[in-house]
Amino acid sequence: MSEQNFKIARNTSYYTLALVLQKVISFVYFSYIAVKIGAGDLGNYTFALFFTTIFAVIIDIGLSNVLIREVSKDQAKSQHYLASALSIKLPLAVLTYAVVVILINLIESNVLVRQLVYLAGIIMVLDSFTLTFYAFLRGHHNLKFESLGTIIFQVILAALGFVIISLTHDLRILILAILAASLFNLIYSAILIKAKLKLKFTAKPQRWLIKSLLILTIPFALAAIFTRVYGYIDTVLLKQLVDETALGYYSIPYKITFSLQFIPMAFVASLYPAFASYFINSRELLKKTFEKSMVYLGMLAIPVTLGVIALAKPLMIKVYTNQFSPSILPLQILILSLVFLFLNFPLGSLLNACNRQTRNTVHIGVVMVINIILNFILIPKFSYLGAAIASSISTLIMFILQMYAARQIISYSFKFLVDNFLRILVSGLIMFLAIIYLETFVNFIILIPVGVVIYTGILYLLKGFTKNDIQLIYQGFFKR
Repeated sequence: MSEQNFKIARNTSYYTLALVLQKVISFVYFSYIAVKIGAGDLGNYTFALFFTTIFAVIIDIGLSNVLIREVSKDQAKSQHYLASALSIKLPLAVLTYAVVVILINLIESNVLVRQLVYLAGIIMVLDSFTLTFYAFLRGHHNLKFESLGTIIFQVILAALGFVIISLTHDLRILILAILAASLFNLIYSAILIKAKLKLKFTAKPQRWLIKSLLILTIPFALAAIFTRVYGYIDTVLLKQLVDETALGYYSIPYKITFSLQFIPMAFVASLYPAFASYFINSRELLKKTFEKSMVYLGMLAIPVTLGVIALAKPLMIKVYTNQFSPSILPLQILILSLVFLFLNFPLGSLLNACNRQTRNTVHIGVVMVINIILNFILIPKFSYLGAAIASSISTLIMFILQMYAARQIISYSFKFLVDNFLRILVSGLIMFLAIIYLETFVNFIILIPVGVVIYTGILYLLKGFTKNDIQLIYQGFFKR
């Protein structure tokens, strides 16, 4: 295995392990507070976080993606990039927070919701700078320390949150748990930048580089804004067009579906700098790495999708109690888009890494407009079910557009992808039918590992993966 492939496998392994642990803790924590505070308060709590998340892109304006790409190409310029990035982000952070405060006072009469947004806005600022610091580590092909920070962040959040919710149900105090965890992550990432990469925060920025970065960020910034709007506009519209209870019912399916993004995120964290390097040095490696990434993500997405559809009812009733039974159907609708959601990650990464960021931005903008139109049509008629349908349709349209654009960069093999995905789909359907049959007399928790065994066994028999694939994963986890 080449050194570059080994780095991809190792970094993906680090980050995947970290995100698995983080998402498990997050799932337990979110489920606990959802049951404790109920659908209405959950809607207000998630609204504050989702609302500020939309505006976080104004602070970053796509800088993180640009920094990863440019630093991976020339690591010696890291210090110059850091100085310029900070000089751009500091005024944007102040401006963005002011916009958030003004806008929430214009659209929201509930004092509690406004106070939650004020606190979530501080979190938004802290997380944006943390994202920038980690971008430099990614540019140096090092995800180990970011992976550790991800775990510690979630442990701090859960530990404080469990204590707070046992003492009070005040949402303002509860959101302080996130603030504390975000503050730790900022300090931790800043220390890494200084200790591991030997970068200084007080270096004088170069005006020409600031201008150059701003020009490079334009398509990334637009893409980020479009992505956030079409990714979170449904939650804002549900709160404004229906009520916080509808948003509470939608929040859990949304959280479950989109929290699973940690899997493609882990792949892309390593793939993005590799794609950028291969685009310059080896088109053949670019093609092979892209095809493999699509297959690996499909190999994970399809069984998860079918498994969640099969187990949605017992999952929702037994974990979240009967009060969240209205969340079952929107979960099944949202999870249908998971395969395309997964595959859109390497597709978008390929376009951005190969200087097609403008094309990527256009696609996201088109999908954003379609998503907004669908939400305005469907939410008044079908409430949270309409939001789920709009999200799934938008994800599918994005996949179609991205596949067409990717074909113009590399001549990936349709036959290779179709052959592999047919094996994956057959294996997933057999697993799905087995779960449906066993569900009536076997606990759903036991069915999860049973489903994994059935799916993996069938896929191996169908030659859906090889010993080389196993070796690549093994070396990524255990070899140094």
